[in-house]
Amino acid sequence: MAAPGLQLCAAAALLPLLLLGLPLRARADEHEHTYQDKEEVVLWMNTVGPYHNRQETYKYFSLPFCVGSKKSISHYHETLGEALQGVELEFSGLDIKFKEDVMQTTYCEIDLDKGRRDAFVYAIKNHYWYQMYIDDLPIWGIVGEADENGEDYYLWTYKKLEIGYNGNRIVDVNLTSEGKVKLVPNTKIQMSYSVKWKKSDVKFEDRFDKYLDPSFFQHRIHWFSIFNSFMMVIFLVGLVSMILMRTLRKDYARYSKEEEMDDMDRDLGDEYGWKQVHGDVFRPSSHPLIFSSLIGSGCQIFAVSLIVIVVAMIEDLYTERGSMLSTAIFVYAATSPVNGYFGGSLYARQGGRRWIKQMFIGAFLIPAMVCGTAFFINFIAIYYHASRAIPFGTMVAVCCICFFVILPLNLVGTILGRNLSGQPNFPCRVNAVPRPIPEKKWFMEPAVIVCLGGILPFGSIFIEMYFIFTSFWAYKIYYVYGFMMLVLVILCIVTVCVTIVCTYFLLNAEDYRWQWTSFLSAASTAIYVYMYSFYYYFFKTKMYGLFQTSFYFGYMAVFSTALGIMCGAIGYMGTSAFVRKIYTNVKID
Repeated sequence: MAAPGLQLCAAAALLPLLLLGLPLRARADEHEHTYQDKEEVVLWMNTVGPYHNRQETYKYFSLPFCVGSKKSISHYHETLGEALQGVELEFSGLDIKFKEDVMQTTYCEIDLDKGRRDAFVYAIKNHYWYQMYIDDLPIWGIVGEADENGEDYYLWTYKKLEIGYNGNRIVDVNLTSEGKVKLVPNTKIQMSYSVKWKKSDVKFEDRFDKYLDPSFFQHRIHWFSIFNSFMMVIFLVGLVSMILMRTLRKDYARYSKEEEMDDMDRDLGDEYGWKQVHGDVFRPSSHPLIFSSLIGSGCQIFAVSLIVIVVAMIEDLYTERGSMLSTAIFVYAATSPVNGYFGGSLYARQGGRRWIKQMFIGAFLIPAMVCGTAFFINFIAIYYHASRAIPFGTMVAVCCICFFVILPLNLVGTILGRNLSGQPNFPCRVNAVPRPIPEKKWFMEPAVIVCLGGILPFGSIFIEMYFIFTSFWAYKIYYVYGFMMLVLVILCIVTVCVTIVCTYFLLNAEDYRWQWTSFLSAASTAIYVYMYSFYYYFFKTKMYGLFQTSFYFGYMAVFSTALGIMCGAIGYMGTSAFVRKIYTNVKID
């Protein structure tokens, strides 16, 4: 890992480029992906780690591998995503030239003392794999293997590289590990390599297709889950429309009939239903500062999700290291005005006066949650000497983005929101004295509604959760972003429908505490997603160890919370429009 001072300088140079969205280019030919005959091709050694713990990675040379004799080339983190994802490229020292074959050649020798043998034996016992890069194409190889009895251990010493080229571009790389040598203390092991170049018909634009897994992501189950979710949406929308239209029509007819009665008949009549809380339904929610900050953050997360999915559908972000994470950070910073606008305007409509405090909470709610989790996991990564330990310079870059980009843009959005839509324009007047809430059935209590509200939204996405989890926690590249877009649309529709129904029943029971109930009933989807992550961990993976376990459950908690805040904001916005609509159509004295 580079010295903190150098990384700080690199981060300072990176920040303006990140904010402007400009690509970062270096002089190396691997960035242009074009080569002249006999031009140097760099083989980067990235990381090594247990196969079952994808995120538990270490520097390749943390194992006692030897390095080739060629002069070393330094590498720096070219994007923020690279640094955060623990990419640690180190030069292999192997002499590789474009279109120039290399016969089997010894490039270094390992003096295998007892300590080095023990390190290799531990790696082989834990199924250590390593990753390399040639021209941004990843290559994976296994460190070694044990015999059937688990008594003797063998190291693969011969890297047989076969590189395909099309014109002046590299389009394919394959690695075959050979030369199995038994690990015996106090011996010398020679490491060798060979390079075979072959002409390929693969187009440069299609060179990453071999890493994709269409049989997994485009399986019939995936298509069936989308179809099933669409059927659920059609059924749910139809059911909600039918129930609400028929019920609301009856409600409107009953309320119109009541308006024709004289005062004596109205007093003797049986008044009930959602109209009775018209004087309290637009009362500010409890804890409006936190509530408006959560709504603003949820709207921003939805905007980020939508934009990143669209960008991923247009651009193949998986072809560049860390590009997905870098894009998400850039889009999150750029969409900060969305957070300020919706959060600030809602807080103003609810009569909030501490708008600066609300702006700070809204701006730093999500970054503080993510950075706090990362900071905790970083301590474990440092203890393990893992490559996932975030460098100091990267931390400074993230803090700079928060204070000098996210906060000012959030301020702009807050000011716009307060001025453009911060005036309360409710269709009903709010009573000075709150109406007492009558007793109701246990299943109509807000706590029960909140617990049940997330079941259907989770049911519409849990199959897609499996594919997303597998691509992140296992060795799959997620590329079917069209599916993800469909699932996001389905999730939004189901969430809005469910929260509208829940809110209608709540208001009909003359309970006007609908703001938090609509938010939390939709946000409870996150609880079911996090519960599913436990099932996935214990039954679908073979992860183990403190580092991988804390990494998994820490970032799954962040993911689930962010998803919950987004669903809560979507549910509240849809319900708010519904409540405003039904009370606009009723004549209130």
